[in-house]
Amino acid sequence: MLNFKNIAIRRGNRLLFSGASFTIHKGQKIGLTGANGAGKSSLFALLRNELHADEGEFSMPPNLEIAHVAQETPALPSSAIDYVLDGDRELRALQQQLAAAEADHDGIKLAELHVALDHVGGYTAQARASRLLNGLGFSTEQESRPVSSFSGGWRMRLNLAQALMCRSDVLLLDEPTNHLDLDAVMYLQDWLVKYPGTLLLISHDRDFLDTITDHIVHIEQNQAEIYTGNYSAFERMRAEKLAQQQSAYEKQQREIAHMQSFVDRFKAQATKARQAQSRIKALERMELIAQAHVDSPFGFSFPPPKKMPNPLLQLEHADIGYGDKVIVKNASLTITPGDRIGLLGPNGAGKSSLIKVLSGQMPALSGKLRNAQDLNIGYFAQHQLELLRLEESPLWHLQQLDKQATEKDLRNFLGGFDFRGDKVNDPVEPFSGGEKARLVLAMLVYQNPNLLLLDEPTNHLDLEMRHALSVALQEYQGALLVVSHDRHLLRSVTDTLLLVAGGQVQPFDGDLDDYKQWLAEQKKAGDEPAGSAETASGVSRKDQRKQDAERRQRLKPLLDAVKKAEAAVEKFHHQQRELEEQLADPAIYSDDNKERLKQLLAQKANVDSALEQAELDWLTAEETLAQAE
Repeated sequence: MLNFKNIAIRRGNRLLFSGASFTIHKGQKIGLTGANGAGKSSLFALLRNELHADEGEFSMPPNLEIAHVAQETPALPSSAIDYVLDGDRELRALQQQLAAAEADHDGIKLAELHVALDHVGGYTAQARASRLLNGLGFSTEQESRPVSSFSGGWRMRLNLAQALMCRSDVLLLDEPTNHLDLDAVMYLQDWLVKYPGTLLLISHDRDFLDTITDHIVHIEQNQAEIYTGNYSAFERMRAEKLAQQQSAYEKQQREIAHMQSFVDRFKAQATKARQAQSRIKALERMELIAQAHVDSPFGFSFPPPKKMPNPLLQLEHADIGYGDKVIVKNASLTITPGDRIGLLGPNGAGKSSLIKVLSGQMPALSGKLRNAQDLNIGYFAQHQLELLRLEESPLWHLQQLDKQATEKDLRNFLGGFDFRGDKVNDPVEPFSGGEKARLVLAMLVYQNPNLLLLDEPTNHLDLEMRHALSVALQEYQGALLVVSHDRHLLRSVTDTLLLVAGGQVQPFDGDLDDYKQWLAEQKKAGDEPAGSAETASGVSRKDQRKQDAERRQRLKPLLDAVKKAEAAVEKFHHQQRELEEQLADPAIYSDDNKERLKQLLAQKANVDSALEQAELDWLTAEETLAQAE
């Protein structure tokens, strides 16, 4: 258990939060939410003993194995898979001891170490690391490549895989999806749902939080509170709480106004002086209720495009790639006013390359790109953050777009992206990734495009900004084409999906759940190219389907066992949440409810134990199925 008792944390003179009291139990999956700078990462630092609470007491059991994702990756010569295996520190220690025992020809020690190695899964560790790398987007060939050969984003994936490789009691993940594409996000989500330890997750991906978490710790207005349920449940509870708080605030303000009016009218009259004095004392004793604050710091919208030619853009029979390497063949696409297109496809299939060709950032290897005369493209990609002038301010960047605009108008516009006061004149260099992304988006919105091409626009954006962007895009009157690993954004702003896979661009007839199923089928079929007449092994599709049917029949008992175990986990999770909600009621701790409290605590202990066993059964069933496959 992780126990927080009246915890207060400050950064310098600034209070992040105080009075935080809650307990995180073994196996719970906690989502940490709150505005950037609210104190989420500081709470992680407290758990890792990198800082201490300014007030209160934090405690946890000794010798917990805590895993987290390293922020830096040295340019090591070791292979990617060896780097990931380093995450299992106990495994590496045993391997070193084995090497020493072999050198000493100590047979007894060797036997003991082999038993210990088997106990920690040492003989399957290589396969486990390989599955992690594959799930996070690495090919088999890349597993043997040196760490130093990977770019920054791929090194962050290696760090994530290394943290997942650790057989940890507690796993801390801070924005783990930032450097992932949609396929890897789906894999990580499934992995974390099955993770048997205690998870603390900072994420601005609503769908990700909803699927994984069973509790939310929300930090706002210098308070950190825990809520039972996933992110959607937290939003409902928070809305109800804020509504009640606002109602109580307004009622109290009416009472204060009434008493103050009496005091003002009668304090000078001798006959009423005592009553007036009584009300003054009542006002002094009154514990003021704070007004509820739910306003987002963001408020912006896309103005209607000045012109909307039809079609806006046409790509005809284009080959797309680099040099002699063709990634996408014979791609044709027409974008018309009002189109709202989401691009799906495996990592490396060519989604970003297609957007670059459409935006004019790179030429097609063949074919034609026809732009309408009045086409005005708004293009967003992560590399554009690097094009900002670091020594200049947000105000300066907008002034370069519109020399005639007044400073007041530009300040008002920047305020909608939460650049206010002195911030509009601050140099961009020390800005966070989220602040830089907001500035690039502000510049894009200001230019009033009639076609938006967005490549991962939500990276580094917090939940409030993602929501504001979704709302603005829903109301946007131009055409839109977007690549994003944020499924909530894709669901809320697109109505057509295109699949980029197997060298082709074609309509995807389904939703994001169907796409997840498609990905699973591709992996089982050996990553066969979409549209191919044969599988990678040369077997016809008809024979492949027959083999798949026979395979499903053979694996049915194992699949049923996995489903049964999964259902048991879900059942005990549901019972656990119900008991926690009952235990969260202050009335249960009154003297009249001692027996009921005792019963609930006993039930909770039984359910916690049953859940732990069910999760182990689930993992065992999954591993058995994986080995059979």
